[in-house]
Amino acid sequence: MQISELARRAGVTTKAVRYYESLGLLTPQRLANGYRNYDEHDVRLTQEIRALGSLGIPVERTRPFLECLTAGHRHADDCPASLAGYRDAIDELTQRIEGLTARRAALIAQLRQAAHRGSRVSPVDEGEDLMTDYTSVPADLPVPADDGAAAHLPGMKVPHLELQGTDGATVRLDALGAGRTVIYIYPLTGRPGVDLPDGWDSIPGARGCTPEACSFRDHHQGLLAAGADGVFGLSSQETDYQREVVERLHLPFQMLSDPERSLARELSLPTFETSGLTLYKRLTLIIRDGVIEHVFYPIFPPNEHADQVLTWLRNNPL
Repeated sequence: MQISELARRAGVTTKAVRYYESLGLLTPQRLANGYRNYDEHDVRLTQEIRALGSLGIPVERTRPFLECLTAGHRHADDCPASLAGYRDAIDELTQRIEGLTARRAALIAQLRQAAHRGSRVSPVDEGEDLMTDYTSVPADLPVPADDGAAAHLPGMKVPHLELQGTDGATVRLDALGAGRTVIYIYPLTGRPGVDLPDGWDSIPGARGCTPEACSFRDHHQGLLAAGADGVFGLSSQETDYQREVVERLHLPFQMLSDPERSLARELSLPTFETSGLTLYKRLTLIIRDGVIEHVFYPIFPPNEHADQVLTWLRNNPL
């Protein structure tokens, strides 16, 4: 067969086939007219090179596998040299992972130091595991749909409502000042060793409160620099529960407790029910001079939401 037919059947380009030949991995027969003639064995070898490449084994290291096939074995990894090739690739990958892990830990430490610079809250307690990944969420979470439940909010006045903050003081929502205040509202944060409601991950928009809080923590200084006068988290959880979260996650802002869901009643905010609980749906309010200037709803993914708010503030300067 010709080179184009081989490339088509093996799922590679003709350029790749010529490269394999230049390395001596393919040795097709030459016809009298000088053309290369490929056979089924060449197709099998080329397919094996491609399969090994998908595993991260470079073309130059496929020779032991191809020699195993050429020797008549059914599988390319039936030979000891092939197994050694796997081990070498695994060892190299392990070294790369260890190097990336060390770089990731250093970046996390640098991020936390930068995010809390000038804050009274310590970014990391001595001995804390920097590799705890609070900012990730499962990849298969259901995406919440926009049901229009927050469409009425922009332009509404914030009600006269006082909520308990995690610093022990009360915060009056209609007296936050003339500047912009970010209030991100969330269902509930989990706590190590405490089970979440049944089916939590299957509820669109429910999972991700801790990653969202950490995202606002890490973007806190940037939000202030972009024009926010303050940032608050708000949920229907009790203040003591929220205070533990603030301390454990080293949040440089307060959480507000609304156990009676008073703000939901005043503004007709969206809620949902699960396991006998009525909880806030996730949304964020930008409040300016006592009026809701902008609303983020629905929010997904929660661990990227603070960056969305930061982008909006930068694109809408005062």
